[in-house]
Amino acid sequence: MNWLEFEQKAADIGYKNICGVDEAGRGPLAGPVCAAAVILPPNTIIEGVNDSKKLSEKKREKLYDVIIEQSVSYSIAYASVEEIEELNILNAAMLAMKRAVEGLEINADYAMIDGNRLPDLNIDCEAIVKGDARSMSVACASILAKVSRDRLMYKYAQQYPQYSFDKHKGYGTKLHVEALKTYGPCPIHRTSFLRKILGEH
Repeated sequence: MNWLEFEQKAADIGYKNICGVDEAGRGPLAGPVCAAAVILPPNTIIEGVNDSKKLSEKKREKLYDVIIEQSVSYSIAYASVEEIEELNILNAAMLAMKRAVEGLEINADYAMIDGNRLPDLNIDCEAIVKGDARSMSVACASILAKVSRDRLMYKYAQQYPQYSFDKHKGYGTKLHVEALKTYGPCPIHRTSFLRKILGEH
């Protein structure tokens, strides 16, 4: 498989600063959604990089530092729980991606977005379905987004210990659902995601 196929195509057209973009945290019941944008040097393949969902937490943590070291520029951005509630999760994820691209210290001139929707960007971009398993830049972005969000959820676990956010990162596991039924939601819960679990509140 050619991890650089999409990067190469964009470079052949003449784009110079090609970024991969992905998000983490669409599905959880709590916490913000996180996005990352990464520009790698031309023809860079980072050993061990894959779709973040296929890697162990330990492996992701290790690769996080390698990606940051090797990238030309990277950016991590969030859309808050309040924005998720106001805009819906899809639009909030698009907003986080837009913020990540616009937060790059070196302006990207082309963006490869994981999925089938494009955020509202002022540069040329393409959507790549399963991009995190097909493009090196997008896979790197998926790792940065996932690790950054997980680290944030560890902090929330200290703030709200009764929910065990360190174990499930806000996803709707049995442990999480039981805690919700016992304690009710806390300020970082996405209330619109809880209706089926808690009834109409």
